[in-house]
Amino acid sequence: MIHIVGLGPGSVDALTLGAIKALKAYPLYLRTEKHPTVSYLKEEGIIYKTFDDNYMKAEKFEDVYEGIRDFIVNEAKERELTYAVPGHPLVAEKSVMLIIEACKSEGIPYRIYPSISFVDTMLEALEIDPITGLRIVDALAIEVEKPDFSKGTIITQVFSGYMASRVKIALGHYLEDEDEIVFVRAAGTPEEVVRRIPLFELDRQKDIDDLTSVYVPPMANRYDFYSFMNIVERLRDKEDGCPWDKEQTHESLKRYLIEESYEALEAIDLHDYDSLSEELGDVMLQILLHSTIGKEEGNFTVHDVIRRVSEKMIYRHPHVFSKDREMTSEEVLVQWEELKKKEKSEDSLSDALKGISKFYPGLSRAEKVQKKARKYGFDWDEISPVFAKVEEEILEIREALTEGNEEKVHKELGDLLFAAVNLSRFLGADPEVSLNQTSDRFISRITKMEELLLADQLSFRGLSLEKLDEYWEIAKKDEKN
Repeated sequence: MIHIVGLGPGSVDALTLGAIKALKAYPLYLRTEKHPTVSYLKEEGIIYKTFDDNYMKAEKFEDVYEGIRDFIVNEAKERELTYAVPGHPLVAEKSVMLIIEACKSEGIPYRIYPSISFVDTMLEALEIDPITGLRIVDALAIEVEKPDFSKGTIITQVFSGYMASRVKIALGHYLEDEDEIVFVRAAGTPEEVVRRIPLFELDRQKDIDDLTSVYVPPMANRYDFYSFMNIVERLRDKEDGCPWDKEQTHESLKRYLIEESYEALEAIDLHDYDSLSEELGDVMLQILLHSTIGKEEGNFTVHDVIRRVSEKMIYRHPHVFSKDREMTSEEVLVQWEELKKKEKSEDSLSDALKGISKFYPGLSRAEKVQKKARKYGFDWDEISPVFAKVEEEILEIREALTEGNEEKVHKELGDLLFAAVNLSRFLGADPEVSLNQTSDRFISRITKMEELLLADQLSFRGLSLEKLDEYWEIAKKDEKN
């Protein structure tokens, strides 16, 4: 039998009579001696052992808790004992949860002796009602926690200056340095300290110890993913929403998804990261608008969007989530394609090609078609036949023009563009990027030409093509210089 006792927040008055009896009646093990109630145990002459040394020996906290579990469970097979922890045994006590799981698995009886938890004393110290919303997170996992500014957040186990620094840095990703948080130490004891401080001062507090926690209050002027989702749903609200947003459909929004994506791509090319963060927000807005419309129509929700892409990423990255073996980037790409084929039931090259969206820009679609064909072995091994194909398509356009067959001219022009994409692929260039760069150079040269013409008090209109070509060559030479 294992008696699992909560020592409360630090005052002996918080101990129940049953807990005191269990502390005195059986061999006693404490997760840690660093707790105010331990002084009462000493006064009563209660003999105990602690696991504090385990913290010094282990590399990770998980190793400490698993070691405590193994020891307590093995001891309980030989004799009845008591295991005591700070606060309430079932609140932020990983070792207790591990012990309970082992007891259930191995058929060992146990009893919980509840006590006032640090959460109760925090609520009292902060004078807040948890019904308004409260999150409790572990400082040891603060880097993986996500913000929820609609609720207050209690961060426990801020037991050192180092942990306070970790918490400050993690919170600093979405809070300002001057945002107010609450420093709480020894809540529920005569030594209780409650201080409101700016975030940047957190790790400068001199009295941080094992009884320290931090409270981050709700913040109306901060936004997370779900508050953004609420804004979008408000825009679509039938009663109070925006007239324009309420009128939109999947079809009417198509152009904006494309436009916002291109604006994000432009920000990447310009290395303008302030603009990129804004443009990516605009792309996200389009995704959430489509998700909200999907929810209204009963077809899907944003949770379906997130679930499906999450499942897809986990399925296509077994080397990450299953950890079966280490892989190179090249092996990952091969595996990705194989898993994608299986996922989409691609049994042939034609299946694969039909799966490429027709809504890609023409050059990008052509490149994807060619890359997919190459994976099935339908491609040249060297570049010389590619050049020959380009030259052949030019000749066929000339022939079609001679014949005066407009439909054939258009067809042969498409063949030439397709061959040009093939050439760009063999050269390791993105055809869309290459063409855009050429367009940029054209605009730049035209701009320089206009500057030169203006200096000579001339303009485009009225000048012969031969004269304009002279200015073009000057602009081109200036660009190279």
